[in-house]
Parts: sequence; C-alpha cells; structure tokens
Amino acid sequence: MKESGNKDGLLAMIRDGKIMSLRQQLLLTAQLSVPAIMAQLSSIIMQYIDASMVGHLGANEAAAIGLVSTTLWMFGGLCNAFTIGFSVQVAHLIGAKRSDKARNVLRQAIVASLLAGLTIASIGALISPFLPVWLGGNSEICSDSSTYFLIFSLCIPFVVFNMLASGMLRCSGNMRVPSMLNIFMAVLDVIFNFLLIFPSRDITLLDNAITVPGAGLGVTGAALGTGLAESLVALLMVYYLVLRSGDLKLTQDKGSFKPTRKVVFKAVRISLPMALQQFVMSTAHIMTTMIVAPLGNVSIAANSLAITAESLCYMPGYGIADAATTLVGQCLGAGRRYLCRQFARISVALGMSVMGVMGVLMFICAPYMMELMTGVDSVISLGTDILRIEAFAEPLFAAAIVTYGVFVGAGDTVAPCVMNVASVWCVRLTLAWLFVNVFAMGLVGMWIAMAVELCARGSLFLLRLWKGNWMKQKLVSQ
Repeated sequence: MKESGNKDGLLAMIRDGKIMSLRQQLLLTAQLSVPAIMAQLSSIIMQYIDASMVGHLGANEAAAIGLVSTTLWMFGGLCNAFTIGFSVQVAHLIGAKRSDKARNVLRQAIVASLLAGLTIASIGALISPFLPVWLGGNSEICSDSSTYFLIFSLCIPFVVFNMLASGMLRCSGNMRVPSMLNIFMAVLDVIFNFLLIFPSRDITLLDNAITVPGAGLGVTGAALGTGLAESLVALLMVYYLVLRSGDLKLTQDKGSFKPTRKVVFKAVRISLPMALQQFVMSTAHIMTTMIVAPLGNVSIAANSLAITAESLCYMPGYGIADAATTLVGQCLGAGRRYLCRQFARISVALGMSVMGVMGVLMFICAPYMMELMTGVDSVISLGTDILRIEAFAEPLFAAAIVTYGVFVGAGDTVAPCVMNVASVWCVRLTLAWLFVNVFAMGLVGMWIAMAVELCARGSLFLLRLWKGNWMKQKLVSQ
C-alpha cells in the first residue's frame, strides 16, 4: 500500500486520524530526519570550509572571525526564533487540514520577516565598528573582525527569508527542497570563497600548471562569499515556497499580506521566549568569548575552530530536531497526542544514538579535523585536547537539542527557554570562570565546564519529556 512507505502518505495518515504501526512511525521519522540532517551538515560544512580557508591564512585571521562568531550566532538565533513563531502555526494548521489558513499565516510572515530583517541588519551595521573592541580583541584583528561582522549584518534580510522559507517548507513536511538548496549553498560558498579569499595563484593539475584567479580579500572575501551564497539560495527558497510548494504556494488563492493581531500574537507567544533565550544565551556565549580573549590569539583561534569542528557532530541532532518539530506540530494539530508522544521518544532516541556515534568519531579524529582547518601546530594541539573533552557530552547534548525541537513543535517554549538560560548561566559560566581564572586551567577548563553543563541540561530535558507537561499547551491552530 502506498501509505506504508511514502512520506506524503504517512503524513496524510497523521492528518486523517489513521492508526500508524511502529514501523511506519520509525520510517516517517527517518524519512524526515535524513534530509534535515543533510541540510544541517551542509550548513556546517560551509562554515568548516570558511574556517579552513581562513585558518590557513594564519592564527590572526582565524581569531578575527572567532572573536565575533558568538555575536553572529546571536543574530542568527534571533532571526530563527522570529520565524519559528509563524512556522509552528503552519505545522499545526496543516496537521488540522486547514491549508488555506496556513497560507494566510505565510503571507503575514513575509511582511513581518522583511521588517525584522531590516531592523536587525541596521543594528548590526551600527555596532560593527565597535563590537571587536567591546569583546576585548587586540588591534591586530579588530579591523578584520569589524568588516566581517558588517558584511554579515548587511546580509541578514536574506538570512531571515532563508530561515522563514526553509522552516515553512519543513513544517509542511517538505524536507527535500530545503536540504537540496542548503547543499547547493555549501557548493556556492566553496566556489565564492575559493575565488575571493585567496589571491591569483598557480596550481598543478595533472602535471599542468593552471592559473586560478583570485581577489585576495582574506577575511573580507570569506564574508562576501558566504553572504553571496546565502542571498542567492534565499531567493531560490522563497521562490519555491510561494510559487511551487504543494500546501503553501500562494497562487492557490488570494489573501491579505497585512499582519493581523491574532497571527502576530500567536507568533510572539511562541517566538518571544525563544528570542529572549537566544539573546540571554548568546550574551553568555559572548561573555565566554571575553573569558577566552585574554588567553591570547592561539586560544581564540583554537576555541573558534574547535566549535566549528564540533558542529559536525551536533548538527545531525538539529536536523532530527527539525523533523521532530514537524511531526509533533502536525500530530498536535490533528489532535493525536499519543502519536505525538511516540514520535517525540523515537526522535530523541535517534538523536542520542547518532550523536553518540559522532562523539566517538570526533574523539578519534580530533587532530585530523583541526589539521584540515589550520596549519598552526599550537592551535591544532589545543583544539584536539578540547574536542576530546567535548566528545563525552555528545549523547546528552543530543537529548537537549532534539527534546527542545519536540517542545517547539508543541508550541511549548517558555519552560524550555528558562531551563536553557539557567543551565548556561548558572552552570557553564560559573564553572568556566572558576576553571579559567581561579584554577588557571586555560581553554581546557572552559571546555570542561561546557561538557558538564551540556550533560546537566540534557538530563533536565529528558526528565521534562518523560513527565509530559509539554503536551498540555493550548494548540496554536485553535
């Protein structure tokens, strides 16, 4: 029977109230998770390539990007939190078989996203000259850091639309298109960076010398390459969403783009706790950067490159979390709470298994991962040590990531956000300050604190998942 194995057929079983076997639940979770994982991996590979290309220019260039990376995450996280408030509504409405209402939410989200993107971009551009100094960077790297952050800020409207379009498509059950376009973005990023970061040079290919053109822009080239790739893919993503997607293409009917109080209020109810969490947690991460900065450029570079390297391990967890958000959202929209609980448990178990294996691989391959990104021996050695510390935290880190995706799908964002913030500020920052400043453990102490905090946070999230309080929220589609 087609329903037994086809993704769209399995999603239809949720909306139509049909009984699903455990095999069908596992199959649907895998079918949604795999393309989402590929999309997340392509994103981190893009960052990995950026870090690798810049890292081979020298420790100062890597430190210039590393200094502002936590602030970039804060801006990106705020953009993502903003769009999720609309995407979760779409998941619930599609689960309730109310696609016309879902398209109305999309229309309003487009206008709201444009306003939000322009606002965040303006703030980023205004603070870019001062940010590296505020973060404690030295004069050798501040200029490059400011330029990198400015270029990223100017691309934020495209970042917002990319997140909105990919989130809407995923919540409608379409994981394939966002995944393919994100992989394409990684390819574009490689090409643009190759041409923009390095100067013109001769390379040998099959015993023939070939002159490769290059702009030689260094850190600036890395920012431009990533910004161009992100912007082009954002345009393609929005085009597919509004003109080609099955449930959400806007040519199916007419509607108003004017934001309404009801839709905006629901979006704010979901997004505001996430945005506040992102701001507070990113502030904590910025404080972490300020703790690391006095340790020197080698520590700043090792910290930044190791975070990028570790992302290869935890990005699969975010992919599975995206699938969990879709499944939980559509199940609750359809009023199927038991099935919602089943998908939540399956998703979390899958995430912990995958990231557990990735943690083992990271422990073994840590020196090779660092060597791919930099040729500085001191950075490679320090980065290897801290990656191997973090490897032990990956399974419980997965629990925190995927369980949070479950809660988001249910529209339950307040308590999980409080848990995240409390964990980072009370556990990670406290231990990091003690280990670095009191016990003089340097960057190693910082990463021990991070590993302890991730294990504590994952345990708390698993406890809340087991209790089931997250399913008591009022459905967004009502």
